[in-house]
Amino acid sequence: MIDLATITGAGIYFDGRTSARHSVRVTLGAAVLDIEADDGRLLAEWRYDELEQLAAPAGVLRLGRHGSAVLERLEIFDPDFAHLVDLRAANVDRTGALQRRQRLSVIAWSVIAMVALVLTAWFGVPAIAERLAPRLPASVDRKLGEAVDVQLRAKLDTAHAGKPFECGSASEEQAGRAALDRLMQRLQAVPGLPLPLHVTVVRRKEANALALPGGQIYVFQGLIAKADSADELAGVIAHEIGHVAHRDGTKAVLHAGGLSFLFGMLLGDFVGGGAVVVAARTVLQSSYSRGAEAAADLYGARLMARAGGDPRALGVILGKIGGATEPGMKILLDHPETAARVAAIDKIAGKRPLKPLLSSDEWTALKRICAE
Repeated sequence: MIDLATITGAGIYFDGRTSARHSVRVTLGAAVLDIEADDGRLLAEWRYDELEQLAAPAGVLRLGRHGSAVLERLEIFDPDFAHLVDLRAANVDRTGALQRRQRLSVIAWSVIAMVALVLTAWFGVPAIAERLAPRLPASVDRKLGEAVDVQLRAKLDTAHAGKPFECGSASEEQAGRAALDRLMQRLQAVPGLPLPLHVTVVRRKEANALALPGGQIYVFQGLIAKADSADELAGVIAHEIGHVAHRDGTKAVLHAGGLSFLFGMLLGDFVGGGAVVVAARTVLQSSYSRGAEAAADLYGARLMARAGGDPRALGVILGKIGGATEPGMKILLDHPETAARVAAIDKIAGKRPLKPLLSSDEWTALKRICAE
């Protein structure tokens, strides 16, 4: 067995900022590789899991840091010392086995892409999105949501008089954030929710809320202003959780992004090209089918009942904003008629709860989460 204790060797280091060539001492620790100048100064500290092997002449191990914006590199000429680095770094393989596995992986993903192309020709993009979205791992759903979130924030985060886009961080807003967290604890205490949820309140005047793939939910300041109780706000959030549970946002993104987005996602690219811009616009418009909206209504009403809230509250706030037509009020565009939605919600609602989800003081604080 080879001893993996701390070992020191020599190397040549280029910092990526200048053309200077530094003779350095390289120390192989348990978890990191230290690069020190001759005078003992620590020039760099690299974790083994971020090392990547770069192209180099025979007999030279040239290393870089994966994803680093600085083109620094380290060259090791001692083959025995290079072998010890190889043992520690999973992404360094001087035998070529890693490259062979990577080539096989590329071939496998190419085959998957070809199969996807055949399925597209046979079923069409909407059918693929409908079938694929529920089967995506949660990790893929989150990455998809993160890619859409970048574009979505760029569209939503417009000028707001020098205040931060997100509400709840200022000292006078923290009580409101705590009340929102309390409200979410009540909803998330219900077993079986699809993903960990993160709710963000943003400074937008529209009475709107929307859910991204992966469990990110945006609540607009205007919706909180419109709500007259914590249960009304919770009802809308529960409705958005329904979209998360049913993967409606993921289906819409895959459908809107088309083939380029589907194939990019299969190859691990969630941000390339213009497809993600189209996908973000789709989420912002929240133009789901009537069936999807009705299903999210029923999911939200049942979730409210299980959390101890008033399921009818969702219908109440839908009735308040049901006639809204100005741009941004997307929660009702392309939705079933409000009266029919309210009737469907009331049909499954049981007895009204004895008390609201938040106390009056908590609700008052939550109403002030976006300090003017």
